[in-house]
Amino acid sequence: MEQKTDEESNIKTQIYEDHEIQPTLEEWRALPKVPDKIPTMAWMVVFCELCERFTYYGASGPFQNYIQYPPPAVEHGQAGAIGAGQETATSLGYFFHFFCYITPLIGAIVADQYFGRYNSIMLFCIVYMVGLIVLTATATPAAIAAKAALPGLIIAMIIIGLGTGGIKSNVSPLVADQYTRTKPYVKKLKGDKKVIVDPKITIQSLFHWFYLAINIGSLSPILITYLEKYHSFWLAFLVPLLMFFGSIGVLIIFKDRYIKIPPQGSVLLKFFRVLKVGFIRGKKLENAKPSKLSNEDIAKYNVNWDDKFIDQVKKTLKACRVFLFFPIYWVCYEQMTNNLVSQASVMQVGNVPNDLVMNLNPITLIIVVPFTDNVIYPTLRRFGVTVRPVTRIFIGFMLAALAMAYTAIIQHLIYTTGPCFENTACEIDGQVVPNNVNVWIQSPSYILIGFSEVFASITGLSYAYERAPDEMKSTVMALFLTTASFGSILGFCFVPLSSDPHLVVLYIILSVIVAASGFLLLFTLKRFDKEEELEEQQQIDDLDNQEK
Repeated sequence: MEQKTDEESNIKTQIYEDHEIQPTLEEWRALPKVPDKIPTMAWMVVFCELCERFTYYGASGPFQNYIQYPPPAVEHGQAGAIGAGQETATSLGYFFHFFCYITPLIGAIVADQYFGRYNSIMLFCIVYMVGLIVLTATATPAAIAAKAALPGLIIAMIIIGLGTGGIKSNVSPLVADQYTRTKPYVKKLKGDKKVIVDPKITIQSLFHWFYLAINIGSLSPILITYLEKYHSFWLAFLVPLLMFFGSIGVLIIFKDRYIKIPPQGSVLLKFFRVLKVGFIRGKKLENAKPSKLSNEDIAKYNVNWDDKFIDQVKKTLKACRVFLFFPIYWVCYEQMTNNLVSQASVMQVGNVPNDLVMNLNPITLIIVVPFTDNVIYPTLRRFGVTVRPVTRIFIGFMLAALAMAYTAIIQHLIYTTGPCFENTACEIDGQVVPNNVNVWIQSPSYILIGFSEVFASITGLSYAYERAPDEMKSTVMALFLTTASFGSILGFCFVPLSSDPHLVVLYIILSVIVAASGFLLLFTLKRFDKEEELEEQQQIDDLDNQEK
């Protein structure tokens, strides 16, 4: 009898190679699940991303004013340099965002095929630096007077877009690479209290902190907008250039301590080749499996994958269905950096730069992200309530729709308030004056978009990483980022509405479309939440079978 008890104990207390105890079925059901401690090197990559985002938002934040308005005729007037108008500024803004979010595909291929994630990030950092130098040099008063600002800006946009895109597709997988645990374990706290350390929750927490770092970095326009308004654009662009040395520095200093996964060949290229073969052979991925190909076909298509890889591609495509709904969300998101900045310029701003108000968005995220991660989600889990990914994304879409609807109301208020009314750029006594609407009434637009990001963008980012097969995590991350580039392409369709007196119509259309997209996502992909719930139940059943 004593021997049987020992055997049962050995079954129930399974210990991993690193002496961590696997939870029993009873413990899995009863004990609270918590995130693990985040490794130091993961924090270093997070800091690298913070510096890069400070640079990105600091450099791109002034673009709308830089392009739309000419140099101010009076000291401390509306900041500007090129004077190309709102539609051109909005169009170039969409182009820049498109290029920044299409180039992650290049970054993923370079990393997987040739250099690995770490070395690729270093390479694209150098490219990024060249673009920042071009931007700063062509923003000097002499360059602006010589009409070099616009061509210099376009060249800088292309180079910076390539640099930041190459970094984007690799930095979030690199930060996740630093956390290597894959199985939950039981941890004893003070007072003999036990919890289950869950790697899945850890990854979710890690991406929350990663996204928080992005938004701390995106506060750089608080400083940059004042430099732009009260000093010069070249100094406003120089500060992000100097900050970028922080990204390069933290990569070099801890070079030997990062976990670096060597390149295994471009999974992305293999992914596209599999899609091509599947399409040619009857539009079914099953037909691309080597087990269903003849030797002649294997040689013809240069097949270098196995049946398991086809199954991974199918799983990846299934996860990517969620991404199909994101482009319209990104169109709403990008209003913060283009049309909302222009909207602020025709309102009463006092001594505040018109592009300062958009910083309410990252400030909201800095407050809400840790509160959500440390209070809301743990409290819901404590009461047995789990808000699944598709549901969270739906909530994010509804908040974005609400933000656009509110912005439409503000735009209507501007148009119905004097002294300029719908002709928002009017002159009185030789000076350009705004309408009598205070700029801070814009605040809920930025705050609502911030809340929407917590539910939509962060969830999409973590969902992409969690659901992707190990071999295809960089591919899925690149595909998720690419949805933003499609959002920019879609944004070009709305450029004709990006000027007076059509802006109310623009915001109403965006509100309706993003709300409709949210409901369509919920009704068509709600089963993904059910499947995740079934997977968790399967884990419990596996534990039950192990005990039996």
